[in-house]
Amino acid sequence: MTKRLVVFASGTGTNFEALADHFDRSQTARIVALVSDHERAPVVAKAQARGVPVITLDYRRYATKQAAEAALIQQLPPCDLLVLAGFMRIIGETLLAAFPNRIINLHPALLPSFPGRTGIEDAFNYGVKVTGVTVHFVDAGIDSGQIIAQAPVLIGKATTLETLETAIHDVEHHLLPQTIEDLIKEEKI
Repeated sequence: MTKRLVVFASGTGTNFEALADHFDRSQTARIVALVSDHERAPVVAKAQARGVPVITLDYRRYATKQAAEAALIQQLPPCDLLVLAGFMRIIGETLLAAFPNRIINLHPALLPSFPGRTGIEDAFNYGVKVTGVTVHFVDAGIDSGQIIAQAPVLIGKATTLETLETAIHDVEHHLLPQTIEDLIKEEKI
């Protein structure tokens, strides 16, 4: 049975594209919706070009995060997994309760080191020799959920912040789809 994914993204959408391309080939899952908190984010146009329905969640229209998430739940199509792929908001208790152990996040560092939105820059500035990418389940903390998969990225002497970002994104584009594929094969979703 083909699994149904809802991808959450706030930016350019390169991980959305990597997921869409992967599952167009494998047919084990399909993206049934994109959720974005920015209606003009480039990922929105990418989803629309692929015929993926887009749900824009403007948190400012709601009194609380709980109210915003409750409204979102009413708009979501039936799905098996929520995939945070560059979604720059913290998921609240409302979504966590509605999708227990069915929300995963892609983080651009080797957790538990360098959590938060500046993981790449933090690792680079700290001077580590190895950083990487983590896929983990989402819990109530910030990048603190159970780790599902990780992949390293070496930082060499000639590495700049820009080349590190590119290397991290290249790894993300492979690790995230493969991790979801593995979860499906292992019947964990």
